[in-house]
Amino acid sequence: MKSASVKPAATKSAPTKAAATKSAGTRPVPSNASTRLYKVLIAPVVSEKTTMIADKHNQVAFKVVQDATRQEVKAAVEMLFKVQVDKVQILNRRGKEKKFGRSPGRRSNLRKAYVCLKAGQEINFAEEVK
Repeated sequence: MKSASVKPAATKSAPTKAAATKSAGTRPVPSNASTRLYKVLIAPVVSEKTTMIADKHNQVAFKVVQDATRQEVKAAVEMLFKVQVDKVQILNRRGKEKKFGRSPGRRSNLRKAYVCLKAGQEINFAEEVK
């Protein structure tokens, strides 16, 4: 008969932070959620159309990141410009197929957010953001 060898009991160490996020199966939560809000808005859209809707419907248009949600856009506008937002509408514009020289190419996709402000609220882009 063979004698059974006894293995020493392995000591369990505390799981690392990376292992904890992988086992949970969800996205890791950023340490400071407000840093995400600073990255959501890319730039305001200033054109004849956006100027007209700003005067007529009290709306402002922004270019936003591709994975931005309505709640994130609302929170970012309220935090950065100190205004109250009524509702947010988001649209995705596909990039056009174009030729660049002889080779075919494609412009990048664009995601825009139309932010409707509550009555009496206004964003003036000529002023400095504080």
